Order: sequence, then structure tokens, then C-alpha cells
Amino acid sequence: MTRKLISSGSALEPAIGFSRAVRVGPFVCVAGTAPIGPDGATVAPGDAAEQARRCLEIIRQALEEAGAALSDVVRTRILLTRISDWRAVATVHGDVFSSVRPATTVMQVSSFIDRQWLVEIEADAIIASEV
Repeated sequence: MTRKLISSGSALEPAIGFSRAVRVGPFVCVAGTAPIGPDGATVAPGDAAEQARRCLEIIRQALEEAGAALSDVVRTRILLTRISDWRAVATVHGDVFSSVRPATTVMQVSSFIDRQWLVEIEADAIIASEV
């Protein structure tokens, strides 16, 4: 099977040695996605819901570049530095995935690379039309 690497252009990708997403056959895995704007700056410091929206926008773009869609997502992982933000972030997640309803885990972590990041989201997809 062919392995396709998808980059978001982040300077961290080559430095750490990872891809925003990887597609192998019908499977697409999107790495932990932080709320980084096109200018490289953190989006909406202090606002976990807006940061989650940005994470999901980046995930959607990576999925589309891999030939998948949000409707192909089967699992997400939501990582928060403040577990008290879970409901606000879950509402955003629900707005995007209400009809898809992937398996989802919400967990708290101590911090991310950038302390302004309140949330990172991961996603796994299976392109059903190719299975």
C-alpha cells in the first residue's frame, strides 16, 4: 500500500520528524493538532472553544488533502490543559461531528509545547468507499 504524508507546513514537522497526517490505504491518522493560525501564532489565547474550532479546521484540511472527509472520522482524542474547558470544547466537537459521532476520548494533560495552547485534537479516519 502507498503511504502518503500530509504536511501543514509547521516548522515543528521536520524538526520533530512527524507529519500532520498519514494515509495508508483507506486509513488516515491526523496527529495532535494545535490551534495555530496561518501566521504561525496561537489562535484565540485563553479561549478553548475557539482554539478547538481552529484545531478542527486544520484537521478538516488535512483530511481533505488525504482524500478523506470529516464524515470518515471514526475516532478523535481531545487533550485539554484545563479539564474545566471540556464542555465548551465538547460543544464545538459536537457542532462538527453531531451526525458522525466518532469514538471520542477527552483527557487532561499538564501542558503542551506552547503554554498558550489549551487544546489539541487528534483524529483517525477510514475512507469507507475504499474499504
